[in-house]
Amino acid sequence: MTPARPGRLATYFHVHLVSDSTGETLNAMAKAVTARFDGIIPIEHIYALVRSSKQMDRVLEEVAAAPGVVLHTLVDAELRSQLEQGCRRLDMPQIAALDPLVGALSRYLGAALSTRVGAQHALDHEYFNRISALDFAMAHDDGQGTTEQLEQADVVLTGVSRTSKTPTCIYLAHRGIRAANVPLVPGQENGERLTTLKRPLVVGLTVSPDRLVQIRRNRLEGLNADRASSYVDHDAVREETVKARRAFERRGWPVIDVTRRSVEETAAAVVNLLQERRARGEAPR
Repeated sequence: MTPARPGRLATYFHVHLVSDSTGETLNAMAKAVTARFDGIIPIEHIYALVRSSKQMDRVLEEVAAAPGVVLHTLVDAELRSQLEQGCRRLDMPQIAALDPLVGALSRYLGAALSTRVGAQHALDHEYFNRISALDFAMAHDDGQGTTEQLEQADVVLTGVSRTSKTPTCIYLAHRGIRAANVPLVPGQENGERLTTLKRPLVVGLTVSPDRLVQIRRNRLEGLNADRASSYVDHDAVREETVKARRAFERRGWPVIDVTRRSVEETAAAVVNLLQERRARGEAPR
């Protein structure tokens, strides 16, 4: 029998993220890639809005002081060249993170590339639509708003307390989707008013009772609140979730189980439901 291998210690490495814009795209890409490696922990050095040779000199100084991998999304040819030459001198790997995708799309589309820095953050209609969606989500959080106001939503999320309704609405708003949420509260709100909605898609969120009790207990501990209540009682919570699930099924609302889903995954599932609804021609204009 082969002896068990001792637990492997985490490996740390420096990653330098260089962008001539906000750096959000590059940061998200770096996190997504490094998450694919077990036991690997990046030490991030973020350089945003790098738009001059002097700024690049400072970047290269910090790269030299903390050797590692350099990722960039630079558009300006001169700054790219300065970074590439500097990394060669330091014998440091540098990767233009978007080049493979941009190159492939350029060949497919036969279109010229834009050299405008931060083009994806332009103050266009889509940007203002996201801001409007965010305002809507905040104004219609946790059951706020009349039925008439909820009618203006693209989607209304409902479910018992602590099923990630609010963070999912905020995430959807960043994609320009007007989302509201209405919690189901025993003896107060049963979601009946949502049955009259015509325009929005109503989606029920559910979670396993065990997971819900854990989440609620953590919530109460954070508030230094009394834990002895039906809010965290296993039997009461189980009954609450079962009633909610039956209500969703009775009303014909699609249901998403968030027990093992992140907020991003829940939001993606909601987007898929919206797209399916539009494909069936059921979404009002």
